Amino acid sequence: MKIIIAGAGEVGFHLAKLLSYEAQEITLIDNDKERLAYADNHLDIRVLKGDATSIEVLQDAKVSSSDMVIGVTSSETTNLTLCLLAKQLGSKKTIARISNTEFVDFKDLIKFDELGIDELISPEELAAAEIQLLLNQSAFNDTYEFEGGLLTMVGVFLPKTAAFVGKTVKEAATIFPELHFIPIALQRSGTQYTLIPRGDTVFKEGDQVYFVTSAGGVDDLYKLSGVRKKEIKNVMILGGSKVGFKTARDLCNKKFNVKLIEQNKEKAFEIADDLPNALVINGDGRNVELLDEESLESMDAFIAVTGNSETNIMSCLVAKSKNIKKTIALVENMDYFQLSHSIGIDTLINKKLLAANNIFRYIRKGEVIALTRLNNLNVEILEFEVKATSAVSGELVKELDFPREAIIGGVIRNGKGIIALGDFKIAQGDKVVVCSLPKAIPRIEKLFL
Repeated sequence: MKIIIAGAGEVGFHLAKLLSYEAQEITLIDNDKERLAYADNHLDIRVLKGDATSIEVLQDAKVSSSDMVIGVTSSETTNLTLCLLAKQLGSKKTIARISNTEFVDFKDLIKFDELGIDELISPEELAAAEIQLLLNQSAFNDTYEFEGGLLTMVGVFLPKTAAFVGKTVKEAATIFPELHFIPIALQRSGTQYTLIPRGDTVFKEGDQVYFVTSAGGVDDLYKLSGVRKKEIKNVMILGGSKVGFKTARDLCNKKFNVKLIEQNKEKAFEIADDLPNALVINGDGRNVELLDEESLESMDAFIAVTGNSETNIMSCLVAKSKNIKKTIALVENMDYFQLSHSIGIDTLINKKLLAANNIFRYIRKGEVIALTRLNNLNVEILEFEVKATSAVSGELVKELDFPREAIIGGVIRNGKGIIALGDFKIAQGDKVVVCSLPKAIPRIEKLFL
């Protein structure tokens, strides 16, 4: 595919890096010479200095023959204008990164596709939604919902108390035949090697395991994985950023007790006016005395979403020392993901990774409805819609020519999530969740074309 990305910031660079690994033809546009030089030296892509909303620059980037134009500059106006121009100039698909979440809330009212903007991506909205999901599944360190929760993916570190530690996948299935979940990815403790579990794979203490479960199966996973479901009611949020504000607003609407700490006095007063149901404190959240004064130890969850990754990590460590049930830190550096569990923070989230995942599904072949990459694991979770022409249509799962480096996690049919085992027959219209290592993705895509 020929893809034009405008904006060589964190989201744009990360996207360009992911796509360049996929041998896509990428052109990266930015006004910043240093950013472009860095991208040019580190990635196999074409870089173009200039204003992304300049028609001359877009023509130089060959926008008329492009398959996709992605606007991820720091300026929402630039991204929207770029997409509008690109569509007029012949680009097949356009995606704009936005910061005003109202655009997402009212996208059905303002027909953005008729204006030439096919998709709107808000990293802040995605991060706030991820935080809510993590609080709902509080004992797990990674979660993702397909079709509003008809199938749910959860990640957990197995303690030695987990019922299936020391057993193979096959043995676990025979011991707990009534359970509706399937392991889809596994990383051994202390390694960076990702496994797709098979029948003879043994669960070990300390494994980071990802499961897909149907509705109701999450409670069974709590019991069997040896982790306790934690009731989350009192939440402290550090940072009145867009992510912090949206998270606080959404949690207040769901009747959580929310305390928000913001260092900027003017911003703190604005947030207090907008969120009458939240307790907004003007102060420095790095001050341990302030956290103690605000009864940090009585909180069920601590969410650090300031603009500084190190502040977020350190404040979460302070919270963890007070035995807070759930700690979540927003970080910009992808390398920190490998440290989260070893240093004691429950979950790290990254806006650019969430945005890139969301955009990435439009690059995949076949009818990809959703896509996510697992934190620190070299796998992708994709949700395909089965077409009449798909090779999997009408086939039993056990008879599919499915690569060993991939696994079917579940199927959504007629509004119901199903854990699809060997004798399940896939039909046209099914939505199939697949977990795959990168090298197997081209083969998987062909099965769903």
